[in-house]
Amino acid sequence: MTTLGETKVIAGADLTAEQLHELLALRIAVFVVEQACAYHETDGRDLLATTRHIWREDNEGVAVAVRVLDVGAEITQIGRVVTRADSRGNGLAGPLVELAHDRYKGPGGTILGAQLHLAGWYEHLGWKRAGDPYAEDGIEHIDMRRSG
Repeated sequence: MTTLGETKVIAGADLTAEQLHELLALRIAVFVVEQACAYHETDGRDLLATTRHIWREDNEGVAVAVRVLDVGAEITQIGRVVTRADSRGNGLAGPLVELAHDRYKGPGGTILGAQLHLAGWYEHLGWKRAGDPYAEDGIEHIDMRRSG
């Protein structure tokens, strides 16, 4: 196993072109290619001043990442939780999700749209299901919420 660097937390407006490329490359490799889900990964939100990117790298590049969106004064949305295939199962994503929630939660808490097969993993981290399953880009998801 390779050694991970420090956790990076950077506002969208402060990302370098290289950092943005690394994050997008990982998300496309996992969400578009691996999961065979054709959708527009570049949604215009990555470079917003209110967006936060949290990630850790190793000598192969970005190993795990999370994106945090400010969707209003009361709530924060965590999304694009992604772990590189060779880094999965090592407990890397949980601490980033925790950091994102703890640091950026709004008064109304934090929301996310979890892939349904990962709902139990999020529940283990303290998230609660907040609705019925739904299909997004051909993959079953469920909204989840966490307060405090």
